[in-house]
Amino acid sequence: MKTAEEKSKIMKHYVTFGQVHVHRVQGKTLDCDTVAVYEAESWNEGREKAFDLFGDKFFTDYHGDKWNEEEMLPYFSRGYVYLK
Repeated sequence: MKTAEEKSKIMKHYVTFGQVHVHRVQGKTLDCDTVAVYEAESWNEGREKAFDLFGDKFFTDYHGDKWNEEEMLPYFSRGYVYLK
C-alpha cells in the first residue's frame, strides 16, 4: 500500500494514437479519437507503461500538467478512456 506522500506524487499520464493505431485494452477500444489516461509517478514510468500497454503503436504521451486539456481535447472526439 502506498503512503500519503507516495500518492501525492502520482499524476495522470495521457497517451494519444495515430490514425492506424487501434488497441483493445482492459475491455476498452482506443484509437486516434481517444486519449488513454492512467496514473503514474513520473513521465518515465508513464511512458514505460504506454509501451507495456500499446507496444510502439501510439503517437505521443504527456505527463501531468504537460497535457493542456483545453487546447488538446477538442481533437479527440471520443474523449478520455481511463485505464488502470
